[in-house]
Amino acid sequence: MFEAIISLCLLSDPAVCRDVLIPGYEAISVAECDAQLRANPPDLKLFLNEKSHGAAACAAVGDTLSFHQAAPGVFVHRGAISDANPQNQGDVANVAFVIGHRAVAIIDSGGSRRVAEQIYRAVRSETGLPVRYVVLTHMHPDHVLGASLFAQAGAEIVGHIGLARGLSDRSDAYLNRFQDLIGAAGFIGTQVVMPDIGVEKMLDLDLGDRVLHLRSWPSGHSINDLTIGDPSSGILFTGDLMFHEYTPALDGSVLGWQRVMTELQALPYHTIMPGHGGPILDWPDSAGPLNAYLALLISDARSAIVRGDSLGDAVRVIGQSQAADWDLFDQFNPRNATVAFTELEWE
Repeated sequence: MFEAIISLCLLSDPAVCRDVLIPGYEAISVAECDAQLRANPPDLKLFLNEKSHGAAACAAVGDTLSFHQAAPGVFVHRGAISDANPQNQGDVANVAFVIGHRAVAIIDSGGSRRVAEQIYRAVRSETGLPVRYVVLTHMHPDHVLGASLFAQAGAEIVGHIGLARGLSDRSDAYLNRFQDLIGAAGFIGTQVVMPDIGVEKMLDLDLGDRVLHLRSWPSGHSINDLTIGDPSSGILFTGDLMFHEYTPALDGSVLGWQRVMTELQALPYHTIMPGHGGPILDWPDSAGPLNAYLALLISDARSAIVRGDSLGDAVRVIGQSQAADWDLFDQFNPRNATVAFTELEWE
């Protein structure tokens, strides 16, 4: 198989370049790929921070992410339990795609365009059906920064009704941070795109004899969490409302998250894909460790408030009894403790 690529270089540093996949030109021969490029040249104005070095050309298909089939038509990928870095290129969150009879939906998009290119190739290795939807489970960069590739391919971007506001407020910070972590060359082509569809409460997406049930949630892990249920497989895609192994990250409301978890456990699904870890877990049996961690944050924060601890003193003790139970604990627990303490001191 062959695909179209173009070499893009940074406007700010033309010596920093990367070959970027242009979706939609896949073909079984280089001649067919070339013919598609001539008939329908790509719109390079979509790349805002780069300029092309030469023309688009056809090349053998590049690297893909590894996915495994969790159920008929459902493919899942486990992101690295790590912060973004030059080695993983932002592949630090779980990703899935679901194939119906007429279309494909991708759930989360990776932490860079480069990761999204590998997701796209994996989808194309399984089906030639159009990618109609990319569903973003929340606003954090490891889940959303690959979405522009799929928008370029014609997919509609779907998220919580509050996702657009969250991305507008934080997009510059997210782009700058992940570029610093991944490196300028690996980050070339990465942009933030706004959702085309905002889910206020619930929405069904029909992929052709397969309907996904989307639901927006009040503030919990973040302020714009969205879950995707697939009744055909019995799998619930929770985004970061569920963590496994990877320390949970609190960017919303600890009390709200606890309430959401109660509702999630009552939903009619027997399996989940969490935002990190897994990637496939029994449900609701796997909820125990996260429930215990949220309860600990709440109890420790309340105890610190009763003692009259300062925020700085409280952060050093809140949650610490579970330090050995989670990966990346020292990276995420201090912020979690800060958010929990700040919320609960106003009870």
